[in-house]
Amino acid sequence: MIKFLSALLFPGLLVMLFSRVTYNYIVGLILTVALIAASAYKGYTHTNLLIIVDALSLTVGLWLSKRMMKRTAKSA
Repeated sequence: MIKFLSALLFPGLLVMLFSRVTYNYIVGLILTVALIAASAYKGYTHTNLLIIVDALSLTVGLWLSKRMMKRTAKSA
């Protein structure tokens, strides 16, 4: 249960964090995917459903980070 909750929240938050730090949402997405791939390689991702939840969270995080970057570009 905790793995699914973490998979639902953390990838999206990581995309937003890395996008904010690097000022580019594509770089934030690439860094987050690299972290998830490394954790899957180490064996922390056990089921296909967990991978789907990760992908869903990445998609929502990418969408939110694009909105965030547009809003910060308008205000500057």
